[in-house]
Amino acid sequence: MKRLGKIIHLSKSRSLILKLESDVIPKLGSQVLDSKLKEIGVIYDIFGPTSAPYMAVKPTIPEPSTCVGKILYVAQED
Repeated sequence: MKRLGKIIHLSKSRSLILKLESDVIPKLGSQVLDSKLKEIGVIYDIFGPTSAPYMAVKPTIPEPSTCVGKILYVAQED
């Protein structure tokens, strides 16, 4: 698992927005997990400046607002 970053807010379109902490950008469509390996959603957009990008995650859970402030991870890619 690789740490992505902390969820900073839930957008109006109900996407989870987080600031990436790593220099390596994960692939769009990658599965996003919490610290207990529960699927939270999938990556569907990466935006912002290349020096400090942000990521939008389309949630697959019923109440994504409960995840704000949590750290998200992505499965290690080969």
